[in-house]
Amino acid sequence: MNKSNTSKGKIVVISGPSGVGKSTITARVAEQLPDVYVSVSATTRPKAENETEGQDYWYLSREEFEERVKKGEFLEYAEVFGNFYGTLKEKVFEKLAEGKVVILEIDVQGGEQIQQSYPDAVMIFIVPPSQRALAERMQNRGRENGKDAETRLELADDEIAAAWKNYNHMVINDDLEQAVKEVVQIIRNIQSE
Repeated sequence: MNKSNTSKGKIVVISGPSGVGKSTITARVAEQLPDVYVSVSATTRPKAENETEGQDYWYLSREEFEERVKKGEFLEYAEVFGNFYGTLKEKVFEKLAEGKVVILEIDVQGGEQIQQSYPDAVMIFIVPPSQRALAERMQNRGRENGKDAETRLELADDEIAAAWKNYNHMVINDDLEQAVKEVVQIIRNIQSE
């Protein structure tokens, strides 16, 4: 299936640094907007105990992921912190053909790849209110050890700088309800175009 077959729907990319709340915002937006499909990414990272296959991620071996890359099955993919992450084309194209807004919750590298292939994609970047607030959120969620958290915080500065150049919308997640409201409004605006 090519791009012309997917033109009924719209692609929305939601990115932001680790710990900024993009998963929470994306889930809340999907609850409020019925014609939205949230794409499930594939990854080579191990499945955490509280995660569900096909809901949180599609968990692939590194070999299977690389094989799918060779076959051109990804819209975008990147290696982040030693693991591959990517968006499989098949389900996204199916939902676009149905006229749905497809949300890709992906990192900045993936967002840039999507923007190159789909220049009309709506690019939303979730910004933390401050570096300190982001550090506190990362610490509170307890997923990263000290070194990983430090690396992710350093990467956040680079991601934010890249987002100012490449994203249409910057949404500050200082107040979760307000951030959700802003993203919902952005998507409603494109649905009415």
